[in-house]
Amino acid sequence: MTKIEIIQNVYEKLGFSKKESADIVETVFELIKDKLAQGEKVKISGFGNFIVKEKRSRRGRNPQTGEEISITARRVLTFKSSQVLRKALN
Repeated sequence: MTKIEIIQNVYEKLGFSKKESADIVETVFELIKDKLAQGEKVKISGFGNFIVKEKRSRRGRNPQTGEEISITARRVLTFKSSQVLRKALN
């Protein structure tokens, strides 16, 4: 599902104009993105949790050459689905 499809569904199901629907969806995504960028956890009840985790720098290996390389520290986004979502999928 794409963002345009989400906007279309909001438009059809809630009766807002297409512009209002696009603004609502954009605002929700911006809020989520801003909170994640600040390192906060985003929990959507009945859906799941988005969590930003810190990964330390570590040694790695280039699989083609076998040469050891240094992998820099970084932040990664993880998603853990709620039990409600998992139950609905299974």
